[in-house]
This record gives sequence, structure tokens and C-alpha cells, in this order.
Amino acid sequence: MLQNKEGTRVPDVTFRTRRGSDWVNVTSDEIFKGRTVALFSLPGAFTPTCSSSHVPRYNQLAREFARHGVDEIVCVSVNDAFVMNEWQEDQQAWNIRFLPDGNGEFSDRMGMLVDKEDLGFGRRSWRYSMLVRDGVIEKMFIESEKPGDPFDVSDADTMLAWLAPDAPKPLDAAIFSRKGCPHCARAKQALEQADIAFEEMVLNRDYTDRSLRAVTGRKTFPQVFINGALIGGADDLEQWLAARAKA
Repeated sequence: MLQNKEGTRVPDVTFRTRRGSDWVNVTSDEIFKGRTVALFSLPGAFTPTCSSSHVPRYNQLAREFARHGVDEIVCVSVNDAFVMNEWQEDQQAWNIRFLPDGNGEFSDRMGMLVDKEDLGFGRRSWRYSMLVRDGVIEKMFIESEKPGDPFDVSDADTMLAWLAPDAPKPLDAAIFSRKGCPHCARAKQALEQADIAFEEMVLNRDYTDRSLRAVTGRKTFPQVFINGALIGGADDLEQWLAARAKA
């Protein structure tokens, strides 16, 4: 049975990491001592849920975590340093420290090393997250022990909601833009001034004008979406932000 280790100290281990062409040892103290860390651990690099949901959302919400006192977000997996570095680059997840637990020592001493031999994985970490303050585990979210790869409580939104229960939920914003578009620049500036993080998709790099028409029914730039709703162009966005500020 997996153990909840709230109130105990994190294991004292040395992680073998790679920086450039050099091996660099990183100790638990270097990561946790005198710091507040949100750590999540998962079964494996490049695996579906880990790559499509677990890592991206923590990376997206890094600024929100920082606002609420988290010094660093750490992703742990029982993979070697080369794999973890390649995975971070593939994910473009530069807001997270990818920490290789190649021998499974950290996961084992956390009581989270489990048998995944049926998948050809060998021994891997169970999926969980935790908040650590100055080396002491304050809160853990451990996925239920059921078949498969459950992903219900160790996600970034659950951790953030526990960390800052009264804070408004962060908005999800995206903008369809094109190079050299002054209205696109104005929309991006408006989002930045409103402190709303967003993802930008650029015409003929990330999508075509056909995709824009299919998704929005429009053919002008930019087109801004927030929380699944089409806001529209720069003028529409400015009106939306003004109404939000008055609410």
C-alpha cells in the first residue's frame, strides 16, 4: 500500500543530472533546503498522459505557482538524465526542473516505486504530487491504487487550488496571429498588461487560414480565445478586458 508521507522529510539522495556535456550531482538539500517546491512524479518520460497533460499544465501554471510562494516546480521520473533532458526539450517545458531518478532511489525511499513489468517498464514511480517546504512534505496527492495509470488528483490545477484556495482560477488564453500584424501586437500587449498568460499560434507556422475560418468563422487577425470562448480581434479583446475590470 502506498504511504502518505506528509509531515516527514524528503529522502536524502543524490541525483545524477547532465548539463551540457558534463555530469552534475544534485542533492536533495540543493533542491529543497530553505525553499518551497511543488514536485510531481510520474511513470515515464514521453508517455501519453505524462506528455499530453501532466507536464504541460504544470509548465503553463508556473507563474501562478510562483505568485503563491513556490520557488520551483520539479518533475521526477525513473528515467536517466539523457532521456529527461530530451523530454524537457521536446515539451519546451522550461518552467520546470526535470529531475532524473535513474536508479529509482528517490521513488523507492518515498515508497512510490511500483512494478510496471507488465508494460515492459520494469520498476517505475507511481503518479503523485507533493508540496515541500524546507525539506518537509506538507501535502501529498497520491493517485488511487487501481489498474492502469490513474490521473485524477496529482495534476497542477488540484495542487494550485489547495495552495491558494481563494485565488481566482487562471484563465486559458490563446491567440491566432500572423507576422507583421499591428492588431496582433496590440492584442498581445493587452493580454500582457492584464497579466493573462497566453499561447500564440502564428499563421503558416502553426496553422493555415483555412484552420482559422474553420475554428472561428472569421478571416481577420488576430482572433483571441479565452476559456474556450471566442473573444474576437484586438478591439473585441480590449472591450472584454474593460468589462472584466469593472466586474
